[in-house]
Amino acid sequence: MDFIRNFIAWASETFPPKSKFSVDQIPDLSGRIFIVTGGNSGIGYETVKALLQHNGKVYIASRNKGRVDAAIESLKKDTGNEALFIQLDLASLASVRRAAKDFLSKEKELHVLFNNAGVMNMPLDELTEDGYDYQLGANTLGHFYFTELLMPALFAGKETSPDGHARVITTSSSGAHFDTLHYETFRDGPKRRKMLSMSLYSQSKFGNIVVARQVAQRYADQGILSMSLNPGNLKSDLQKYFSPIAKALTAILLYDASYGALTQLWAGLMPDSIQHNGLYLRPWARLGRARKEAYDPEVGERFWNWLQEQVTKFELENKIV
Repeated sequence: MDFIRNFIAWASETFPPKSKFSVDQIPDLSGRIFIVTGGNSGIGYETVKALLQHNGKVYIASRNKGRVDAAIESLKKDTGNEALFIQLDLASLASVRRAAKDFLSKEKELHVLFNNAGVMNMPLDELTEDGYDYQLGANTLGHFYFTELLMPALFAGKETSPDGHARVITTSSSGAHFDTLHYETFRDGPKRRKMLSMSLYSQSKFGNIVVARQVAQRYADQGILSMSLNPGNLKSDLQKYFSPIAKALTAILLYDASYGALTQLWAGLMPDSIQHNGLYLRPWARLGRARKEAYDPEVGERFWNWLQEQVTKFELENKIV
């Protein structure tokens, strides 16, 4: 019964109705500062483009400087404004810490953090620098740590935000409907090796929803809004590990990446999304409903504690005060 319910939820998000929100509705963003992880391609690129078009100051946090430089050049031609670069490898906790330190050395405020970057269908042999399943490490743990390190800037940002809030917007996936959290697969081992790569992806994206709810609950009284979302079924670099047949089949279901930016831009910028703190959004710019386990406080508490334990362990091992 749960599978049927989750499948129906997934199907309802696959072919969304026409969006009532467009980038033309975004207000002037002068004086506001943004970070978009993975902002050099796909949904992230379209998000950065819209922010620059409305005069936001945007940092692209990504791993490959060459690709980001090319994106910055293209964005400048399209918008007349120039994005900035922060080196960030979400599959390395050391890199995450350096990236946050780099940003905090440049800016005191952050108004919206778009946790947009993601990997999908990675080979099972791939682990993060710290030994975690690559998809959980990059999609979930890396973004958790980055968000926590940037909280001082977010607290400062809400003081100068037009609505008195700073926001953390986390890109999940419709794939989050298909799995929950399996702690024995977070690092490599026999049980992880028995899982399909797409199941590990679903797990990481379900984790995004759980973390986004926890951020909302833990920081709401300090002016932080947090939402997760399914951006839609989109053409992006995420399909690079698909077989030729899978690419051909999925292309039928995929929308242009510009559509994928709509829901996170609405969540991050518009006043009517304030009422959805801690909730899950679906295409295009609509309130959705995640699988039921996402709303279980024990699930949220346990996962948050596990994430904090990993970060604490990393900092102790590296003598970080």
